[in-house]
Amino acid sequence: MAVRRIVTNIQASAPGEVAGFYRDLFDLDTAMDMGWIVTLTGAQQAVQLSLASEGGSGTPVPALSIEVDDLDGVLARARKAGVRPEYGPVDEPWGVRRFFLRDPAGTLINVLAHV
Repeated sequence: MAVRRIVTNIQASAPGEVAGFYRDLFDLDTAMDMGWIVTLTGAQQAVQLSLASEGGSGTPVPALSIEVDDLDGVLARARKAGVRPEYGPVDEPWGVRRFFLRDPAGTLINVLAHV
């Protein structure tokens, strides 16, 4: 048995609007749009599931962790869109640089890059 993928589902009253946030910020593509659900994909697919009692460094547990290759570029895009980090950017002792922000549905996102 092999897990082929794990999909995070975010409840949103306007899925298309929230999907636009992720498409614009993280260069994702629309794989499916049925109006009530929009599925986005990226160039690489990974299977990973994390369970946590906290988000690290005393932060709340984010609903999503999105690893990127250009953290400063994503941060600049977020700021240009008027989205301000709730935490960071900060270099963490476990070898990542990261910041937290919220999508239009209020979902807490951990954006990170390994250093």
